[in-house]
Amino acid sequence: MVKAIRVHHTGGPEVLTYEDISIAAPGPGEVHIRNEAIGLNFLDVYFRTGLYPAPKGLPFVPGNEGAGVVLSVAADVQDFKPGDRVAYADPMGSYAEERLIPAVRLVKLPDAIAFEQAASMMLKGMTAQYLLRQTFPVKQGHTILFHAAAGGVGLIAGQWAKHLGATVIGTAGSDEKVKLALEHGYDHVINYRTENFVERVRELTGGKGVDVVYDSVGKDTFEGSLDCLRPLGMLVCFGQSSGPVPPFDLGVLARKGSLFLSRPTLVTYVAAREALVKASSELFDLVAKGIIRIEVGQSFPLKDAAEAHQQLESRKTTGTTVLIP
Repeated sequence: MVKAIRVHHTGGPEVLTYEDISIAAPGPGEVHIRNEAIGLNFLDVYFRTGLYPAPKGLPFVPGNEGAGVVLSVAADVQDFKPGDRVAYADPMGSYAEERLIPAVRLVKLPDAIAFEQAASMMLKGMTAQYLLRQTFPVKQGHTILFHAAAGGVGLIAGQWAKHLGATVIGTAGSDEKVKLALEHGYDHVINYRTENFVERVRELTGGKGVDVVYDSVGKDTFEGSLDCLRPLGMLVCFGQSSGPVPPFDLGVLARKGSLFLSRPTLVTYVAAREALVKASSELFDLVAKGIIRIEVGQSFPLKDAAEAHQQLESRKTTGTTVLIP
């Protein structure tokens, strides 16, 4: 038996229970790993509350992101062996001391990257990769707006976008978070609690607007994000921490300048193993070279996952958060 967090019914942080679970021997194509660190993401909140249904129903072990060591492998697994350092961003089930995972969803972790770094950047870092390199490929001369600039994805994206040659504007909810984002690649960071971010973006861009807005906030920022775009600009909605975006008239996109709207997910972008390896390799390379700094903002014992969720939802966290089994 090993310890894990399980959700027996959806709801608030209190539904996260710390209990014993059993781990079977690896089946075909599976790897048995010991988690050394586990990433915390807003995606976990969506599944805990029931906003997103758990893929295999209730009860479930939440969490998609982690890093650890291979304990054993199925006879048909060739790419991994006991002792290998590994990391992953799916499937669900990371809030546990140990777990089984399909070998095709694992990547080998370079020695230069610590387990805590890997667990806090796999989902977030590969999210930044597909956003900046695929959904809207950022290039020299682009101007971008990234909401939640001091969050886990935001801090990685700021550094990466600056490396790509963009002018990087962010939003954050406190002076402390503004300062943190400015230290991670952002040229300008708007405190949305004291400034109107739409007016400030228009001012910073000379009235032209930005080429792309990356928005994980959802309901509270959606309309304003559209108003920050230049004609033919793109709004990339990749999360909804403030709630789902209500239905709206698609004609709004035409009236505001023939805008583009996308709702991508990491799962789609890394569904093929080749794409997973490519995205993670690009991320690892930039981290190893020091172009992207991964700093863990908070860590909690796995048993205190409920407290970690409370901190995340109240927007008291900065950067990345990890759970330690």
